[in-house]
Amino acid sequence: MAEKITPPGGEERIQAMSDRENAPYPRGDGKVKLVTTDWLADHLYDEDLTVLDTQPNVHDYIQEHIPGAVYLNEGVLRVPERGFPTAFSPRACIQESFQRVGLKAGSPVVVYTGKGAFSGQGDGLAQMMMAYSLAKYGHDTVYILDGGIDTWKSENRELSQEYPAIDPSGFTGELRSDYAIGYDEFVQIKDDDNVVVLDARPMKFYAGKGPWRLAGHIPGAISLPWRSLMDDGNPALFKPNAELDAILEDHGIDRSMTVICTCGTGREATNEFVLFKWLYLYPGSDSTKARSPSGVSAGKTWSSKGRSPGGAGRSLLLRSDTGPPGALELIPGILR
Repeated sequence: MAEKITPPGGEERIQAMSDRENAPYPRGDGKVKLVTTDWLADHLYDEDLTVLDTQPNVHDYIQEHIPGAVYLNEGVLRVPERGFPTAFSPRACIQESFQRVGLKAGSPVVVYTGKGAFSGQGDGLAQMMMAYSLAKYGHDTVYILDGGIDTWKSENRELSQEYPAIDPSGFTGELRSDYAIGYDEFVQIKDDDNVVVLDARPMKFYAGKGPWRLAGHIPGAISLPWRSLMDDGNPALFKPNAELDAILEDHGIDRSMTVICTCGTGREATNEFVLFKWLYLYPGSDSTKARSPSGVSAGKTWSSKGRSPGGAGRSLLLRSDTGPPGALELIPGILR
């Protein structure tokens, strides 16, 4: 009799893998979930649904967008601060942007991006950056269109050039600071046995061939380029869960660990943070189980490369505004 092989994550992971097409995915109270093109087509004209187009160039949106979608470029999310080029915009500015596109914290919003039919500039990250920021600033029901507009188009679904009539909302921004880790805490815990630091940048940047004045990477950080987690032909489409399982096992990442996601400009890390916090390592949870050291039971963790199962994991982003002068160069890959 053949031995039954259970993938990393055990029966819970098997359930999650089978649920991937049952949008919104995963189940649970998580603030960010994936939806399929079928789901969006069925709900496109729901009265309470907002659809955000985050294609890289406004001309991409003008040329084609999903019917009813309103354009919101990710550029509104960040501005320079005291010389640092990519600080988050003031909360009031982000709140105003969300109000202008009619967002309501309790009503669902679908976010998508694409390669850009006009510009060709899309790298797939815009929808992740926007989804993270929506949750960070108080939205409770954020849906990411897995595959973005390019999957929608490949299925010959309807496109539009019409601009929707949008009434401004009363959205109130609420900063959720527990998604990030400060410099001081990072220095204290980064070398702990149950902590893994991920560098989401391309491998050549990790190896020291990037534009930063101090080349290289955080000592002890593991290179996990965000693009390796996505479909080869579509950077807005996650690979199947079975492939993600294999990638994480190869990198020695398990659900019992604290996963700290880092990058270089604050975009790449959002891809891995969203995946690990809401969609994969801790699927469906927005409770303390996803971030508190005492929340995940040992029976629902998995181990690899000699790591012991048990304990609890959390997914965090490394922020930049709490370190000493020069920390930006000592630690490439910060997100605030």
